[in-house]
Amino acid sequence: MRYFIRFSYFGKTYHGWQNQPNAITVQQVLEEGLTLLLRSKISMVGAGRTDAGVHAKEMFAHFEHGFVQDITDLTHRLNNYLPPDIAVTSIFSVPDDAHARFDALERTYEYWIVQEKNPFYIDMAHYVWSSLDIDAMNRAAKILLEYHDFECFSKSNTDVKTFLCTIKNAEWARKRDKLVFTITANRFLRNMVRAIVGTMLEVGLGKKKPEGVRDIIESKDRGQAGVSVPAKGLYLTKIVYPETICNE
Repeated sequence: MRYFIRFSYFGKTYHGWQNQPNAITVQQVLEEGLTLLLRSKISMVGAGRTDAGVHAKEMFAHFEHGFVQDITDLTHRLNNYLPPDIAVTSIFSVPDDAHARFDALERTYEYWIVQEKNPFYIDMAHYVWSSLDIDAMNRAAKILLEYHDFECFSKSNTDVKTFLCTIKNAEWARKRDKLVFTITANRFLRNMVRAIVGTMLEVGLGKKKPEGVRDIIESKDRGQAGVSVPAKGLYLTKIVYPETICNE
């Protein structure tokens, strides 16, 4: 049988989601926990990869195993096994052909910025003390929706088949003591959100004009975009699947 697992994690101590040699990852910790509890070697496929230090408020993965009689009990025991910075929300059975990565319809990320020094955000947000023109940043963000090829925001030398993404929403908003950038798309390239935010910050600081984002995108040149912002401010917040897979 195939199962989906919904979980969250604080990414500070992990080298991202995906298994890597000589580095601890979220996937490794979850697989070890399930393997121990189910007494069977468990391999997982995630909805995507997150880089080292990136957080996830909602992440999904799938794995295969025989019939689990008490999924609620398995979820409870798995949470007891896991470290405090990883939490499982639910485990549920899905059709045998359901795929955590390929069946995802859209993903949403947030990037958090604080503009006053705050020790409680030291590992949770990027500190930018300079004044930012939020209106200009939002004008630049709207331009993203006009395009589909985002090679300029992709990590260099990345082995991908296409740089095409469909961005559904991109906007900046003040939320209490944070400035939050929210972006939703069907898929994202490696380092894409952090590169977009770095570019938007240059607009907010007056170093680039909002309309200049068009030239950057059309150049397809990573060197034309802004410097990637730190991973600690980035959060995967939502993944949407067809109701036949996940209707919670």
